[in-house]
Amino acid sequence: MTTEQKKVLKGAEVLLECLKSEGVDEIFGYPGGSVLPIYEALYNEPAIKHYLVRHEQAAVHAAEGYARATGRPGVALVTSGPGACNTVTGIANAYYDGYPIIVFTGQVSLNQIGNDAFQEADIVGITRSCCKHNYLVKDLKDLPRIVKEAFHIATTGKQGPVVVDLPKCIWSKEIEFEYPTKVNLPGYNPNYDGHPVQISKALKLLCDAERPVIISGGGVLSSKAEEELIKLAQKLKVPVATTLMGIGTFPDDTDLSLGMIGMHGTYQANHAVSNCDVLFAVGTRFNDRITGCLKKFAKGAKIIHVDIDPCSISKNVPVSIPIVGDAKNVLSKMNEEFDKEHYEINPEVKQVWLEQIANWRKKVAIPACTGGKLCPITLIKKLNELTKDYKPIICTEVGQHQMWVAQLFKFSEPRKLITSGGLGTMGFGFPAAIGSQVGAKDNLVLNIAGDGSIQMNIQEIATIVDYNLPVIVCIINNGYLGMVRQWQEKLYDKHYSQTKISSPDYVKLAEAYGAVGIRVEKEEEIEPAIKKAIDLKRPVIIDFIVEEFEMVYPWVLAGKPIDQVLLSNDCPIG
Repeated sequence: MTTEQKKVLKGAEVLLECLKSEGVDEIFGYPGGSVLPIYEALYNEPAIKHYLVRHEQAAVHAAEGYARATGRPGVALVTSGPGACNTVTGIANAYYDGYPIIVFTGQVSLNQIGNDAFQEADIVGITRSCCKHNYLVKDLKDLPRIVKEAFHIATTGKQGPVVVDLPKCIWSKEIEFEYPTKVNLPGYNPNYDGHPVQISKALKLLCDAERPVIISGGGVLSSKAEEELIKLAQKLKVPVATTLMGIGTFPDDTDLSLGMIGMHGTYQANHAVSNCDVLFAVGTRFNDRITGCLKKFAKGAKIIHVDIDPCSISKNVPVSIPIVGDAKNVLSKMNEEFDKEHYEINPEVKQVWLEQIANWRKKVAIPACTGGKLCPITLIKKLNELTKDYKPIICTEVGQHQMWVAQLFKFSEPRKLITSGGLGTMGFGFPAAIGSQVGAKDNLVLNIAGDGSIQMNIQEIATIVDYNLPVIVCIINNGYLGMVRQWQEKLYDKHYSQTKISSPDYVKLAEAYGAVGIRVEKEEEIEPAIKKAIDLKRPVIIDFIVEEFEMVYPWVLAGKPIDQVLLSNDCPIG
Protein backbone atom coordinates (compact mmCIF):
# COMPACT_ATOMS: atom_id res chain seq x y z
CA MET A 1 0.00 0.00 0.00
CA THR A 2 1.47 3.36 -1.01
CA THR A 3 1.34 6.48 1.13
CA GLU A 4 -1.32 7.92 -1.17
CA GLN A 5 -3.56 4.91 -0.60
CA LYS A 6 -3.33 4.89 3.17
CA LYS A 7 -6.42 5.95 5.10
CA VAL A 8 -6.11 8.58 7.79
CA LEU A 9 -8.11 7.29 10.75
CA LYS A 10 -8.89 8.31 14.30
CA GLY A 11 -7.71 6.09 17.14
CA ALA A 12 -10.94 4.15 17.67
CA GLU A 13 -11.33 3.61 13.93
CA VAL A 14 -7.79 2.23 13.84
CA LEU A 15 -8.73 -0.40 16.45
CA LEU A 16 -11.81 -1.50 14.53
CA GLU A 17 -9.88 -1.73 11.27
CA CYS A 18 -7.30 -3.90 13.05
CA LEU A 19 -10.06 -6.22 14.28
CA LYS A 20 -11.59 -6.48 10.82
CA SER A 21 -8.15 -7.27 9.41
CA GLU A 22 -8.03 -10.23 11.82
CA GLY A 23 -11.44 -11.44 10.64
CA VAL A 24 -13.25 -10.40 13.83
CA ASP A 25 -16.95 -9.79 13.26
CA GLU A 26 -18.37 -10.44 16.75
CA ILE A 27 -17.20 -9.19 20.14
CA PHE A 28 -18.48 -9.13 23.72
CA GLY A 29 -18.27 -6.15 26.00
CA TYR A 30 -19.53 -3.45 28.30
CA PRO A 31 -19.03 0.31 27.70
CA GLY A 32 -17.59 2.93 30.04
CA GLY A 33 -15.99 6.36 30.04
CA SER A 34 -12.50 5.47 28.84
CA VAL A 35 -13.74 3.45 25.83
CA LEU A 36 -16.60 5.70 24.70
CA PRO A 37 -14.79 6.66 21.47
CA ILE A 38 -14.59 2.94 20.57
CA TYR A 39 -18.31 2.55 21.15
CA GLU A 40 -18.95 5.63 19.04
CA ALA A 41 -16.96 4.02 16.22
CA LEU A 42 -18.84 0.72 16.73
CA TYR A 43 -22.12 2.62 16.33
CA ASN A 44 -21.16 3.31 12.73
CA GLU A 45 -19.45 -0.03 11.99
CA PRO A 46 -21.82 -2.67 10.53
CA ALA A 47 -19.06 -5.24 10.04
CA ILE A 48 -18.61 -5.91 13.77
CA LYS A 49 -21.52 -7.01 15.97
CA HIS A 50 -21.18 -6.19 19.64
CA TYR A 51 -22.95 -8.28 22.29
CA LEU A 52 -23.71 -6.31 25.44
CA VAL A 53 -23.31 -8.49 28.52
CA ARG A 54 -24.35 -7.48 32.04
CA HIS A 55 -20.99 -8.02 33.74
CA GLU A 56 -17.45 -7.76 32.40
CA GLN A 57 -16.54 -11.22 33.72
CA ALA A 58 -19.28 -12.60 31.49
CA ALA A 59 -17.79 -10.82 28.46
CA VAL A 60 -14.50 -12.67 28.88
CA HIS A 61 -16.15 -16.04 29.56
CA ALA A 62 -18.33 -15.49 26.47
CA ALA A 63 -15.23 -14.73 24.40
CA GLU A 64 -13.68 -17.98 25.65
CA GLY A 65 -16.87 -19.93 24.90
CA TYR A 66 -16.77 -18.47 21.40
CA ALA A 67 -13.13 -19.55 21.00
CA ARG A 68 -13.81 -23.06 22.27
CA ALA A 69 -16.83 -23.61 20.05
CA THR A 70 -15.31 -22.18 16.87
CA GLY A 71 -11.55 -22.60 17.14
CA ARG A 72 -11.22 -18.87 16.42
CA PRO A 73 -9.97 -16.30 18.96
CA GLY A 74 -12.63 -14.56 21.04
CA VAL A 75 -12.59 -10.83 21.75
CA ALA A 76 -13.79 -8.85 24.75
CA LEU A 77 -13.88 -5.07 25.26
CA VAL A 78 -14.31 -3.34 28.62
CA THR A 79 -13.67 -0.02 30.27
CA SER A 80 -10.96 0.95 32.77
CA GLY A 81 -10.73 0.44 36.54
CA PRO A 82 -13.47 -1.85 37.84
CA GLY A 83 -14.38 -2.88 34.31
CA ALA A 84 -10.85 -4.12 33.70
CA CYS A 85 -10.59 -5.69 37.16
CA ASN A 86 -13.80 -7.65 36.55
CA THR A 87 -12.12 -9.44 33.65
CA VAL A 88 -9.39 -11.08 35.74
CA THR A 89 -11.25 -14.31 36.58
CA GLY A 90 -12.11 -14.85 32.92
CA ILE A 91 -8.54 -14.14 31.82
CA ALA A 92 -7.15 -16.57 34.39
CA ASN A 93 -9.67 -19.24 33.32
CA ALA A 94 -8.60 -18.98 29.68
CA TYR A 95 -4.94 -19.00 30.71
CA TYR A 96 -5.14 -22.21 32.73
CA ASP A 97 -7.20 -24.03 30.09
CA GLY A 98 -5.21 -22.64 27.14
CA TYR A 99 -7.74 -20.86 24.93
CA PRO A 100 -7.10 -17.85 22.69
CA ILE A 101 -8.86 -14.64 23.68
CA ILE A 102 -7.86 -11.01 23.31
CA VAL A 103 -9.14 -8.68 26.03
CA PHE A 104 -9.10 -4.95 25.28
CA THR A 105 -9.29 -2.85 28.43
CA GLY A 106 -9.76 0.88 28.73
CA GLN A 107 -7.23 2.89 30.70
CA VAL A 108 -6.90 6.47 31.97
CA SER A 109 -4.75 8.86 29.94
CA LEU A 110 -1.01 8.23 30.00
CA ASN A 111 -0.32 11.41 31.99
CA GLN A 112 -2.75 10.22 34.70
CA ILE A 113 -1.35 6.72 35.17
CA GLY A 114 0.06 6.38 38.66
CA ASN A 115 -1.88 9.37 40.03
CA ASP A 116 -4.82 7.38 41.41
CA ALA A 117 -7.08 8.85 38.75
CA PHE A 118 -10.78 8.05 38.63
CA GLN A 119 -11.27 4.45 37.47
CA GLU A 120 -7.56 3.75 37.17
CA ALA A 121 -6.26 0.22 37.70
CA ASP A 122 -2.91 -1.26 36.75
CA ILE A 123 -4.42 -4.07 34.72
CA VAL A 124 -1.06 -4.83 33.08
CA GLY A 125 0.42 -5.51 36.52
CA ILE A 126 -2.69 -7.30 37.79
CA THR A 127 -2.85 -9.75 34.87
CA ARG A 128 0.87 -10.36 34.44
CA SER A 129 0.72 -13.76 36.13
CA CYS A 130 -2.51 -14.97 34.50
CA CYS A 131 -2.20 -14.13 30.82
CA LYS A 132 0.13 -15.19 28.07
CA HIS A 133 1.21 -11.59 27.38
CA ASN A 134 -0.04 -8.07 27.87
CA TYR A 135 0.52 -4.62 26.41
CA LEU A 136 0.07 -0.99 27.41
CA VAL A 137 -0.36 1.04 24.22
CA LYS A 138 1.64 4.26 24.56
CA ASP A 139 1.40 5.57 21.01
CA LEU A 140 -1.41 5.17 18.49
CA LYS A 141 1.06 4.36 15.73
CA ASP A 142 2.01 1.19 17.66
CA LEU A 143 -1.58 -0.07 17.89
CA PRO A 144 -1.75 -1.98 14.56
CA ARG A 145 1.51 -3.81 15.36
CA ILE A 146 0.36 -4.59 18.90
CA VAL A 147 -3.00 -5.97 17.76
CA LYS A 148 -1.29 -8.10 15.13
CA GLU A 149 1.12 -9.45 17.74
CA ALA A 150 -1.69 -10.01 20.27
CA PHE A 151 -3.66 -12.23 17.90
CA HIS A 152 -0.50 -14.08 16.87
CA ILE A 153 0.59 -14.76 20.45
CA ALA A 154 -2.91 -15.80 21.56
CA THR A 155 -3.36 -18.32 18.76
CA THR A 156 0.10 -19.88 18.44
CA GLY A 157 2.19 -22.14 20.64
CA LYS A 158 0.26 -22.96 23.78
CA GLN A 159 -2.78 -20.81 23.18
CA GLY A 160 -3.96 -18.33 25.78
CA PRO A 161 -5.27 -14.86 26.63
CA VAL A 162 -3.57 -11.60 25.70
CA VAL A 163 -4.51 -8.28 27.30
CA VAL A 164 -4.21 -4.96 25.45
CA ASP A 165 -4.58 -1.88 27.69
CA LEU A 166 -5.76 1.22 25.84
CA PRO A 167 -5.22 4.70 27.40
CA LYS A 168 -8.02 7.04 26.42
CA CYS A 169 -5.63 9.77 25.24
CA ILE A 170 -4.79 7.77 22.10
CA TRP A 171 -8.34 8.09 20.77
CA SER A 172 -7.94 11.79 19.96
CA LYS A 173 -4.98 11.10 17.65
CA GLU A 174 -4.99 10.29 13.92
CA ILE A 175 -2.61 8.18 11.88
CA GLU A 176 -2.28 6.84 8.37
CA PHE A 177 -3.55 3.30 8.82
CA GLU A 178 -1.62 0.33 7.56
CA TYR A 179 -2.04 -3.11 9.07
CA PRO A 180 1.17 -5.18 9.21
CA THR A 181 1.29 -8.39 7.21
CA LYS A 182 3.97 -10.07 9.33
CA VAL A 183 4.89 -10.42 12.98
CA ASN A 184 8.49 -10.00 14.11
CA LEU A 185 8.97 -11.47 17.59
CA PRO A 186 12.57 -12.78 17.75
CA GLY A 187 12.17 -14.18 21.26
CA TYR A 188 8.97 -16.06 20.51
CA ASN A 189 9.38 -19.15 18.34
CA PRO A 190 7.18 -22.09 19.39
CA ASN A 191 8.52 -25.46 18.29
CA TYR A 192 5.83 -27.24 16.29
CA ASP A 193 7.70 -30.20 14.81
CA GLY A 194 9.02 -32.39 17.60
CA HIS A 195 12.47 -33.99 17.45
CA PRO A 196 12.49 -36.87 14.91
CA VAL A 197 14.79 -39.05 17.05
CA GLN A 198 12.51 -38.65 20.08
CA ILE A 199 9.47 -39.43 17.94
CA SER A 200 11.09 -42.65 16.69
CA LYS A 201 12.03 -43.67 20.23
CA ALA A 202 8.49 -43.05 21.41
CA LEU A 203 6.94 -45.04 18.58
CA LYS A 204 9.25 -48.02 19.14
CA LEU A 205 8.53 -47.98 22.87
CA LEU A 206 4.77 -47.98 22.26
CA CYS A 207 5.00 -50.83 19.76
CA ASP A 208 7.02 -52.97 22.17
CA ALA A 209 4.89 -52.16 25.22
CA GLU A 210 2.76 -54.89 26.79
CA ARG A 211 0.48 -52.59 28.75
CA PRO A 212 0.44 -49.19 27.00
CA VAL A 213 -2.00 -46.34 27.65
CA ILE A 214 -2.52 -42.99 25.93
CA ILE A 215 -3.73 -39.93 27.83
CA SER A 216 -5.31 -37.34 25.54
CA GLY A 217 -5.46 -33.81 26.92
CA GLY A 218 -6.67 -30.39 25.87
CA GLY A 219 -3.61 -29.90 23.66
CA VAL A 220 -5.01 -32.49 21.25
CA LEU A 221 -8.15 -30.38 20.97
CA SER A 222 -6.21 -27.12 20.51
CA SER A 223 -4.10 -28.56 17.70
CA LYS A 224 -7.07 -30.31 16.06
CA ALA A 225 -5.23 -33.62 16.29
CA GLU A 226 -8.23 -35.87 17.00
CA GLU A 227 -8.05 -37.76 13.71
CA GLU A 228 -4.32 -38.42 14.06
CA LEU A 229 -4.81 -39.65 17.63
CA ILE A 230 -7.57 -42.06 16.62
CA LYS A 231 -5.47 -43.47 13.77
CA LEU A 232 -2.44 -44.05 15.98
CA ALA A 233 -4.43 -45.66 18.79
CA GLN A 234 -6.13 -48.03 16.34
CA LYS A 235 -2.86 -49.00 14.63
CA LEU A 236 -1.12 -49.71 17.92
CA LYS A 237 -4.19 -51.12 19.68
CA VAL A 238 -3.56 -48.77 22.60
CA PRO A 239 -6.44 -47.77 24.92
CA VAL A 240 -7.04 -44.03 25.39
CA ALA A 241 -8.01 -42.11 28.52
CA THR A 242 -8.92 -38.46 28.31
CA THR A 243 -8.51 -35.61 30.73
CA LEU A 244 -11.50 -33.37 31.44
CA MET A 245 -10.15 -30.91 28.86
CA GLY A 246 -9.52 -33.73 26.40
CA ILE A 247 -13.08 -35.09 26.37
CA GLY A 248 -14.25 -35.39 22.77
CA THR A 249 -10.78 -35.98 21.32
CA PHE A 250 -11.38 -39.74 21.32
CA PRO A 251 -14.84 -41.25 20.73
CA ASP A 252 -16.49 -42.69 23.83
CA ASP A 253 -18.19 -45.53 21.97
CA THR A 254 -15.16 -47.70 21.14
CA ASP A 255 -13.47 -50.57 23.00
CA LEU A 256 -10.25 -48.56 23.16
CA SER A 257 -11.92 -45.72 25.07
CA LEU A 258 -11.16 -45.73 28.79
CA GLY A 259 -13.15 -42.59 29.56
CA MET A 260 -11.96 -39.79 31.80
CA ILE A 261 -9.00 -40.19 34.13
CA GLY A 262 -8.53 -38.65 37.56
CA MET A 263 -10.38 -37.73 40.72
CA HIS A 264 -13.79 -38.54 39.22
CA GLY A 265 -12.47 -40.65 36.37
CA THR A 266 -13.54 -44.15 35.47
CA TYR A 267 -12.30 -47.20 37.38
CA GLN A 268 -10.77 -48.66 34.21
CA ALA A 269 -8.93 -45.46 33.22
CA ASN A 270 -7.39 -44.98 36.64
CA HIS A 271 -6.37 -48.61 37.01
CA ALA A 272 -5.02 -48.84 33.46
CA VAL A 273 -2.78 -45.82 33.98
CA SER A 274 -1.68 -47.11 37.39
CA ASN A 275 -0.69 -50.49 35.92
CA CYS A 276 0.64 -49.56 32.48
CA ASP A 277 4.25 -50.11 31.42
CA VAL A 278 4.27 -47.25 28.88
CA LEU A 279 2.25 -44.06 29.26
CA PHE A 280 1.94 -41.78 26.24
CA ALA A 281 0.61 -38.39 27.35
CA VAL A 282 -0.34 -35.87 24.67
CA GLY A 283 -1.21 -32.26 25.42
CA THR A 284 -1.75 -32.46 29.17
CA ARG A 285 -0.14 -30.61 32.09
CA PHE A 286 -0.52 -33.58 34.48
CA ASN A 287 -2.78 -31.54 36.74
CA ASP A 288 -3.15 -32.81 40.32
CA ARG A 289 -6.78 -33.80 39.60
CA ILE A 290 -5.37 -36.25 37.04
CA THR A 291 -2.39 -37.62 38.92
CA GLY A 292 -3.54 -37.86 42.53
CA CYS A 293 -0.52 -38.84 44.64
CA LEU A 294 2.42 -37.92 42.40
CA LYS A 295 4.81 -40.44 43.96
CA LYS A 296 2.51 -43.31 43.01
CA PHE A 297 1.30 -42.03 39.63
CA ALA A 298 2.07 -44.56 36.86
CA LYS A 299 4.88 -45.72 39.09
CA GLY A 300 6.15 -48.59 36.94
CA ALA A 301 5.72 -46.88 33.58
CA LYS A 302 8.07 -45.28 31.12
CA ILE A 303 6.40 -41.96 30.28
CA ILE A 304 6.38 -40.22 26.90
CA HIS A 305 5.13 -36.65 27.07
CA VAL A 306 4.21 -34.53 24.04
CA ASP A 307 3.42 -30.86 24.63
CA ILE A 308 3.96 -27.64 22.73
CA ASP A 309 4.81 -25.87 25.99
CA PRO A 310 8.31 -26.95 27.11
CA CYS A 311 7.56 -25.66 30.62
CA SER A 312 4.87 -28.34 31.04
CA ILE A 313 7.22 -31.26 30.40
CA SER A 314 8.64 -32.84 33.56
CA LYS A 315 7.09 -30.01 35.60
CA ASN A 316 4.92 -32.35 37.65
CA VAL A 317 5.78 -35.84 36.39
CA PRO A 318 9.30 -36.94 35.37
CA VAL A 319 9.29 -38.34 31.83
CA SER A 320 11.45 -40.80 29.91
CA ILE A 321 10.95 -39.36 26.44
CA PRO A 322 10.10 -35.63 26.25
CA ILE A 323 8.82 -34.31 22.91
CA VAL A 324 8.28 -30.58 22.53
CA GLY A 325 5.96 -30.01 19.60
CA ASP A 326 2.45 -29.58 18.29
CA ALA A 327 0.28 -32.63 18.93
CA LYS A 328 -1.05 -32.79 15.37
CA ASN A 329 2.43 -32.64 13.83
CA VAL A 330 3.93 -35.19 16.23
CA LEU A 331 1.06 -37.68 15.88
CA SER A 332 1.08 -37.27 12.09
CA LYS A 333 4.79 -38.11 11.97
CA MET A 334 4.25 -41.14 14.19
CA ASN A 335 1.51 -42.44 11.90
CA GLU A 336 3.67 -41.84 8.82
CA GLU A 337 6.70 -43.56 10.32
CA PHE A 338 4.64 -46.53 11.49
CA ASP A 339 3.39 -47.10 7.93
CA LYS A 340 6.65 -46.29 6.16
CA GLU A 341 8.94 -48.37 8.36
CA HIS A 342 6.46 -51.25 8.70
CA TYR A 343 6.45 -51.36 12.46
CA GLU A 344 4.78 -54.36 14.03
CA ILE A 345 2.94 -54.98 17.27
CA ASN A 346 2.14 -58.23 19.04
CA PRO A 347 -1.68 -58.40 18.89
CA GLU A 348 -1.86 -61.31 21.33
CA VAL A 349 0.01 -59.38 24.01
CA LYS A 350 -2.13 -56.32 23.42
CA GLN A 351 -5.28 -58.47 23.64
CA VAL A 352 -4.33 -59.74 27.11
CA TRP A 353 -4.06 -56.13 28.26
CA LEU A 354 -7.41 -55.19 26.72
CA GLU A 355 -9.06 -58.16 28.43
CA GLN A 356 -7.72 -56.98 31.77
CA ILE A 357 -9.17 -53.54 31.06
CA ALA A 358 -12.50 -55.15 30.16
CA ASN A 359 -12.59 -56.70 33.63
CA TRP A 360 -11.89 -53.34 35.27
CA ARG A 361 -14.63 -51.84 33.13
CA LYS A 362 -17.18 -53.97 34.99
CA LYS A 363 -16.52 -51.97 38.18
CA VAL A 364 -19.15 -49.22 38.16
CA ALA A 365 -20.20 -46.53 40.59
CA ILE A 366 -23.31 -47.02 42.73
CA PRO A 367 -25.71 -44.07 43.21
CA ALA A 368 -25.88 -42.90 46.81
CA CYS A 369 -29.61 -42.08 46.97
CA THR A 370 -32.74 -44.03 46.16
CA GLY A 371 -35.21 -41.52 47.60
CA GLY A 372 -38.41 -40.23 46.09
CA LYS A 373 -36.93 -37.11 44.49
CA LEU A 374 -35.57 -36.89 40.96
CA CYS A 375 -32.13 -38.52 40.82
CA PRO A 376 -29.58 -36.16 39.17
CA ILE A 377 -27.73 -39.11 37.65
CA THR A 378 -30.93 -40.29 35.96
CA LEU A 379 -31.54 -36.72 34.80
CA ILE A 380 -28.10 -36.32 33.21
CA LYS A 381 -28.47 -39.66 31.42
CA LYS A 382 -31.87 -38.56 30.12
CA LEU A 383 -30.50 -35.22 28.91
CA ASN A 384 -27.83 -37.07 26.95
CA GLU A 385 -30.36 -39.47 25.47
CA LEU A 386 -32.86 -36.77 24.50
CA THR A 387 -30.33 -34.43 22.87
CA LYS A 388 -27.75 -36.78 21.32
CA ASP A 389 -29.25 -36.63 17.82
CA TYR A 390 -28.72 -32.84 17.83
CA LYS A 391 -25.01 -33.24 18.67
CA PRO A 392 -25.33 -30.33 21.09
CA ILE A 393 -22.67 -28.14 22.60
CA ILE A 394 -22.80 -28.75 26.34
CA CYS A 395 -21.48 -26.03 28.61
CA THR A 396 -21.23 -26.56 32.35
CA GLU A 397 -20.59 -24.61 35.48
CA VAL A 398 -18.39 -26.21 38.17
CA GLY A 399 -19.42 -28.80 40.74
CA GLN A 400 -21.21 -32.14 40.93
CA HIS A 401 -23.25 -31.52 37.79
CA GLN A 402 -20.01 -30.85 35.87
CA MET A 403 -18.59 -34.24 36.81
CA TRP A 404 -21.84 -36.06 36.05
CA VAL A 405 -21.84 -34.50 32.58
CA ALA A 406 -18.21 -35.52 32.02
CA GLN A 407 -18.97 -39.07 33.17
CA LEU A 408 -22.39 -39.70 31.62
CA PHE A 409 -22.66 -37.68 28.41
CA LYS A 410 -21.26 -39.41 25.34
CA PHE A 411 -19.03 -37.08 23.34
CA SER A 412 -17.96 -38.48 20.00
CA GLU A 413 -16.80 -35.14 18.55
CA PRO A 414 -14.45 -32.39 19.72
CA ARG A 415 -15.60 -28.94 20.91
CA LYS A 416 -18.88 -30.28 22.25
CA LEU A 417 -18.02 -30.06 25.97
CA ILE A 418 -17.12 -26.58 27.19
CA THR A 419 -16.21 -26.50 30.85
CA SER A 420 -13.76 -24.87 33.27
CA GLY A 421 -10.87 -27.16 34.11
CA GLY A 422 -7.73 -25.69 35.64
CA LEU A 423 -9.31 -22.78 37.51
CA GLY A 424 -12.64 -24.43 38.30
CA THR A 425 -14.66 -21.25 37.82
CA MET A 426 -18.22 -21.16 39.10
CA GLY A 427 -20.23 -18.84 36.86
CA PHE A 428 -18.26 -19.81 33.73
CA GLY A 429 -20.80 -21.98 31.96
CA PHE A 430 -23.66 -19.57 31.33
CA PRO A 431 -21.66 -16.81 29.59
CA ALA A 432 -19.58 -19.48 27.84
CA ALA A 433 -22.85 -20.86 26.46
CA ILE A 434 -23.66 -17.37 25.18
CA GLY A 435 -20.34 -17.20 23.35
CA SER A 436 -20.82 -20.74 22.04
CA GLN A 437 -24.28 -19.93 20.69
CA VAL A 438 -22.99 -16.76 19.03
CA GLY A 439 -20.09 -18.63 17.44
CA ALA A 440 -22.02 -21.78 16.49
CA LYS A 441 -25.43 -20.35 15.66
CA ASP A 442 -26.91 -23.51 14.18
CA ASN A 443 -26.01 -25.70 17.15
CA LEU A 444 -28.20 -26.65 20.06
CA VAL A 445 -26.46 -25.19 23.13
CA LEU A 446 -27.21 -26.32 26.68
CA ASN A 447 -25.76 -24.90 29.86
CA ILE A 448 -25.94 -27.47 32.65
CA ALA A 449 -25.58 -25.64 35.94
CA GLY A 450 -25.86 -26.06 39.68
CA ASP A 451 -28.07 -23.80 41.74
CA GLY A 452 -24.92 -22.35 43.30
CA SER A 453 -22.96 -21.68 40.11
CA ILE A 454 -25.85 -20.27 38.10
CA GLN A 455 -26.37 -17.46 40.58
CA MET A 456 -22.86 -16.13 39.97
CA ASN A 457 -23.70 -14.80 36.51
CA ILE A 458 -27.47 -15.18 36.44
CA GLN A 459 -27.88 -11.60 35.23
CA GLU A 460 -26.89 -12.83 31.77
CA ILE A 461 -30.45 -14.06 31.26
CA ALA A 462 -30.96 -10.49 30.07
CA THR A 463 -28.29 -11.00 27.41
CA ILE A 464 -29.79 -14.17 25.92
CA VAL A 465 -33.22 -12.50 25.91
CA ASP A 466 -31.96 -9.28 24.28
CA TYR A 467 -30.35 -11.19 21.41
CA ASN A 468 -32.89 -14.05 21.38
CA LEU A 469 -30.14 -16.63 21.79
CA PRO A 470 -31.84 -20.04 22.17
CA VAL A 471 -29.60 -21.20 25.02
CA ILE A 472 -31.28 -23.81 27.25
CA VAL A 473 -30.17 -23.49 30.88
CA CYS A 474 -30.68 -26.69 32.89
CA ILE A 475 -30.35 -25.96 36.61
CA ILE A 476 -29.60 -29.06 38.71
CA ASN A 477 -31.21 -27.69 41.85
CA ASN A 478 -30.32 -29.66 44.98
CA GLY A 479 -30.38 -26.76 47.43
CA TYR A 480 -26.69 -27.12 48.25
CA LEU A 481 -23.23 -26.22 47.00
CA GLY A 482 -23.17 -29.87 46.04
CA MET A 483 -19.50 -30.71 45.60
CA VAL A 484 -18.44 -28.91 48.77
CA ARG A 485 -21.30 -30.59 50.65
CA GLN A 486 -20.12 -33.96 49.32
CA TRP A 487 -16.68 -33.40 50.85
CA GLN A 488 -18.29 -32.27 54.10
CA GLU A 489 -20.37 -35.44 54.20
CA LYS A 490 -17.44 -37.78 53.63
CA LEU A 491 -14.64 -35.95 55.42
CA TYR A 492 -16.21 -33.58 57.97
CA ASP A 493 -18.82 -35.71 59.73
CA LYS A 494 -21.72 -34.21 57.75
CA HIS A 495 -21.07 -30.73 59.12
CA TYR A 496 -22.72 -28.83 56.27
CA SER A 497 -21.14 -25.50 57.14
CA GLN A 498 -22.43 -22.72 54.84
CA THR A 499 -23.26 -25.06 51.96
CA LYS A 500 -27.05 -24.96 52.23
CA ILE A 501 -27.98 -22.34 49.64
CA SER A 502 -31.28 -20.63 48.88
CA SER A 503 -32.46 -19.84 45.38
CA PRO A 504 -35.04 -17.59 43.78
CA ASP A 505 -38.05 -19.00 42.00
CA TYR A 506 -36.23 -19.64 38.72
CA VAL A 507 -39.44 -19.92 36.72
CA LYS A 508 -40.62 -16.50 37.86
CA LEU A 509 -37.13 -15.08 37.44
CA ALA A 510 -36.92 -16.35 33.86
CA GLU A 511 -40.30 -14.85 33.08
CA ALA A 512 -39.31 -11.54 34.69
CA TYR A 513 -36.37 -11.32 32.30
CA GLY A 514 -38.54 -12.34 29.33
CA ALA A 515 -37.32 -15.93 29.01
CA VAL A 516 -39.37 -19.12 29.31
CA GLY A 517 -39.30 -20.81 32.72
CA ILE A 518 -40.07 -24.50 33.31
CA ARG A 519 -39.96 -26.52 36.53
CA VAL A 520 -39.37 -30.30 36.57
CA GLU A 521 -39.71 -32.46 39.68
CA LYS A 522 -40.44 -35.96 38.30
CA GLU A 523 -38.70 -38.23 35.83
CA GLU A 524 -41.70 -38.35 33.50
CA GLU A 525 -41.59 -34.55 33.19
CA ILE A 526 -38.04 -34.46 31.78
CA GLU A 527 -38.76 -35.41 28.17
CA PRO A 528 -41.71 -33.01 27.63
CA ALA A 529 -39.69 -30.16 29.14
CA ILE A 530 -36.62 -30.76 26.95
CA LYS A 531 -38.68 -31.20 23.78
CA LYS A 532 -40.58 -27.99 24.52
CA ALA A 533 -37.35 -26.09 25.16
CA ILE A 534 -35.80 -27.28 21.89
CA ASP A 535 -38.93 -26.59 19.85
CA LEU A 536 -39.36 -23.05 21.20
CA LYS A 537 -35.97 -21.88 19.85
CA ARG A 538 -35.98 -19.22 22.55
CA PRO A 539 -34.07 -18.65 25.80
CA VAL A 540 -35.35 -21.27 28.27
CA ILE A 541 -34.52 -21.82 31.95
CA ILE A 542 -35.43 -25.28 33.32
CA ASP A 543 -35.35 -25.74 37.09
CA PHE A 544 -34.80 -29.44 37.85
CA ILE A 545 -35.56 -30.15 41.52
CA VAL A 546 -33.33 -33.10 42.42
CA GLU A 547 -32.26 -35.24 45.34
CA GLU A 548 -30.17 -33.18 47.79
CA PHE A 549 -27.63 -35.78 48.93
CA GLU A 550 -26.52 -37.61 45.79
CA MET A 551 -22.76 -38.11 45.53
CA VAL A 552 -20.36 -38.14 42.58
CA TYR A 553 -18.72 -41.54 42.17
CA PRO A 554 -16.18 -42.81 41.15
CA TRP A 555 -14.18 -40.63 43.52
CA VAL A 556 -10.49 -40.53 44.44
CA LEU A 557 -9.88 -38.48 47.55
CA ALA A 558 -7.36 -35.65 47.21
CA GLY A 559 -3.76 -36.81 47.62
CA LYS A 560 -4.58 -40.51 47.24
CA PRO A 561 -3.26 -42.71 44.39
CA ILE A 562 -5.72 -42.72 41.51
CA ASP A 563 -6.24 -46.49 41.73
CA GLN A 564 -7.80 -46.06 45.18
CA VAL A 565 -11.20 -45.48 43.62
CA LEU A 566 -14.31 -45.15 45.80
CA LEU A 567 -17.38 -46.51 44.03
CA SER A 568 -20.07 -45.97 46.65
CA ASN A 569 -20.88 -44.50 50.05
CA ASP A 570 -20.02 -47.86 51.58
CA CYS A 571 -16.36 -47.62 50.55
CA PRO A 572 -14.10 -46.83 53.52
CA ILE A 573 -12.11 -43.62 53.31
CA GLY A 574 -8.85 -45.56 53.68
